[in-house]
Amino acid sequence: MTPAQTPSTAAVGTPAPLPESEPGSLHNLVLSSLDDDQAQEIVSIPLEGKSSIADHMVIASGRSTRQVATMAQKLAERIKQGGFGHVRIEGLPAADWVLVDAGDVVIHLFRPEVRTFYNLERMWAFGDSGTA
Repeated sequence: MTPAQTPSTAAVGTPAPLPESEPGSLHNLVLSSLDDDQAQEIVSIPLEGKSSIADHMVIASGRSTRQVATMAQKLAERIKQGGFGHVRIEGLPAADWVLVDAGDVVIHLFRPEVRTFYNLERMWAFGDSGTA
């Protein structure tokens, strides 16, 4: 299992290393943007061979609904400015769970409690040998 497939196991407050990505790629732009906006527990799950919806799923947390909404809006702006086209955003009014669909990369931004409840990392880790 690669570091990009492994959910962050770092202690709270200790930043986990970001998964590897190709420089100049949409995936790299997403990871950099989330890191710049101080997203917490950034996890990238490669979807090639698992799903045809995207190449990568990125999951991250924000400390509040305001931070989650701001990260989503800034991410959409940066993706557009980077020349990767427009994105679709769902869930922005409540901002408990915001989905940003950038085509090849799908990004889920959560408040920590909501992320724990839905536990997407575990759902998409089928076939991977990880801790249960």
